[in-house]
Amino acid sequence: MLVSAKDMLVKAKEGHYAVGQFNINNLEWTKSILLTAQELNSPVILGVSEGAGKYMTGFETVSAMVKAMDKGLGITVPVALHLDHGTYDGCYKCVEAGFTSIMFDGSHYDIEENVAKTTELVNVAHHLGLSIEAEVGSIGGEEDGVVGMGECADPNECKRIADLGVDMLAAGIGNIHGKYPEGWPGLRFDVLDAIQQKTGAMPLVLHGGTGIPAEMIKKAISLGVSKINVNTECQLSFAEATRKYVEAGKDLEGKGFDPRKLLAPGADAIKATVKEKMELFGSVGKA
Repeated sequence: MLVSAKDMLVKAKEGHYAVGQFNINNLEWTKSILLTAQELNSPVILGVSEGAGKYMTGFETVSAMVKAMDKGLGITVPVALHLDHGTYDGCYKCVEAGFTSIMFDGSHYDIEENVAKTTELVNVAHHLGLSIEAEVGSIGGEEDGVVGMGECADPNECKRIADLGVDMLAAGIGNIHGKYPEGWPGLRFDVLDAIQQKTGAMPLVLHGGTGIPAEMIKKAISLGVSKINVNTECQLSFAEATRKYVEAGKDLEGKGFDPRKLLAPGADAIKATVKEKMELFGSVGKA
């Protein structure tokens, strides 16, 4: 059974570890992540961007697939199905589709409109027992066509949004989506520390977890980060393994062209990446 992300993140914050949000893109992604979470006895959050939701023919399809797979695989660890970087309308669509957690990305609105829309969505989510994440300060890179420069959030604005009753807060601290460029200066731990001081027990979220050095990840967790988002790294692992399979001519041997065989190396690569991240985040054995 799927659950909201709230309880798992409160436990993570208290236990000084982080729960991974691994974005799903299709059946293979979902299956690989769920099986790895079960194997490692780790809570997990399945993230779905609006673009990925559209690709998978809609949020209702995604929700039905995840719920059926969770049951069919006999998954017993806590699993949350979470809208990643949701628009105002997208949040309502995911609520209707049966997601257990939503993120409203109001970071491109001015603070007053962000506050108004976040307040409304907090009330809707909590009335239905869902968890809700909000964002302050744009995360760098590109996410479904939205490009941010990696601005740092204002700690006072973070407190204002946190005080609206959201369950988790994503704050820009120099992190970006996708691959990190040469010369990236690193995470701004001074900003993260200031946000933590202002928001107290609120679980903080680090977007753009792909490519951040392990020591930076560990330090971020020590400063209150309880949820870390990973997407690009799984995509890169999947692509590399699939490329090797094809370049080795395996798809030309016997029934190597069968998608179950063709996609298997990529699915295994996703499992390996998820395992590596869960171990780094400290969530293994915490279900």
